Amino acid sequence: MTTRRQTANDDTLFWTLKVLQDNPGVTQRTLAKEVGINVSTINFCLKALVEKGWIKLGNFSKNPDKLSYAYLLTPTGVAGKAALTKRFLQRKMAEYEKLREEIEALQLETDQQTQSAPAQSGS
Repeated sequence: MTTRRQTANDDTLFWTLKVLQDNPGVTQRTLAKEVGINVSTINFCLKALVEKGWIKLGNFSKNPDKLSYAYLLTPTGVAGKAALTKRFLQRKMAEYEKLREEIEALQLETDQQTQSAPAQSGS
């Protein structure tokens, strides 16, 4: 069983890797905004991903902006992202099913209340 913290961590990793795969040259500030966390947390996350070997950091030394980096997913990172994606999708499908059941129950309850409510007469 996964805890909320593990789920939140998985979600952060999933969205971080997804954004990096789509835009390897993204800045940490933009990445943090897109993932929905602060810059210091995204910095910590990126360092952890580099240590795990899931991403590597490329520096464009010929770029006039010497702070330009690219975060590139490694083969291990691609495999890790695939596993995260699978868990994310399973969790979202379960949430969707639960929400669908709640909506159906509320619709049924509303229909029953509407049918059994006494007709109000206008004066």
